[in-house]
Amino acid sequence: MTDPLPQPTRPGFPTVRPRRLRSSPLIRGLVRETEVTVDDFILPLFVKPGTGVRVEIGSMPGNYQLSPDTLVQEIGAAKDLGVKSFMLFGIPPVKDAKGMVALDDGGIVQVALRTLRKAFGHDILLMTDECFCEYTSHGHCGVLHEVNGRTDVDNDATLPLLAEQCVSHARAGADVIAPSGMLDGMVGAIRRGLDAAGFSHVPILSYAAKYASGFYGPFREAAESPPQFGDRTTYQMDPANAAEALREVALDVAEGADMVMVKPALSYLDIIRRVKDEFRLPTAAYNVSGEFAMVKAAACNGWIDERRVTLEILTSIKRAGADMILTYHAPDAARWLKQG
Repeated sequence: MTDPLPQPTRPGFPTVRPRRLRSSPLIRGLVRETEVTVDDFILPLFVKPGTGVRVEIGSMPGNYQLSPDTLVQEIGAAKDLGVKSFMLFGIPPVKDAKGMVALDDGGIVQVALRTLRKAFGHDILLMTDECFCEYTSHGHCGVLHEVNGRTDVDNDATLPLLAEQCVSHARAGADVIAPSGMLDGMVGAIRRGLDAAGFSHVPILSYAAKYASGFYGPFREAAESPPQFGDRTTYQMDPANAAEALREVALDVAEGADMVMVKPALSYLDIIRRVKDEFRLPTAAYNVSGEFAMVKAAACNGWIDERRVTLEILTSIKRAGADMILTYHAPDAARWLKQG
């Protein structure tokens, strides 16, 4: 005789009901596996010479090019929300083929570091992006040379200049040095330079797996650093490659990187997870400008709930394995988390 009750509707079935642990906000909070906190955030900021400068970046609503004095105000407001870590990008008054202004102890990032130290002491953590794309007239990440009739970054000629830039930033008060140029041997050159100058205590956060991504577009406007010719595919990674990311990270760790970064974040969650599982080092992920801009644009059009989507994205990045997240959402996310 056929059973008149299909098994799914039989009394007592099923005995395992995952929905029991989703039945109220308190239960969901109790069993939640991943929690994003304000301590996870690093806020990227763009500083340029002058006073009273606060120029909104068109493709990144709510973000600004700031002079050192308004940078103090911006960081003070973020600090009041609980954000304590900041990554500085410099926009110099002049550029040249080698980006030599980046090495100047009176350069814009160096001035900003000293200004912030005076204002906040060591109550905030100051990181500096170490590259030359903002400082070179051609917008590439180092000194150029010709290879087989093609212009490209001269890797080895750039390394000593990069080390000198990092030492200057450490001297001005940087807590963490963060090289982003994806040059071979950059971490080793920087570590030797810092150690020789008496900064062996300064850690290096390497942009160890930085992809040649289309998500950087708004950053080019923010940092005034679009390449004047070609692209950066000869030194940044091919988005199709995953095993190569592990090799890049391994090389940087061997050269002395204390922390490593995957950039961008949202399209590379698998890379974040693989890097974290393989190396077990503090791992950063950069929720880049294009990822931020897409959320802002969709929210402005009423297509998404900005708060919900932003916190979902940040949670996914942390769930993938990131210990820290560089994000332009940091002030808004800190405010939302504070509100509960």
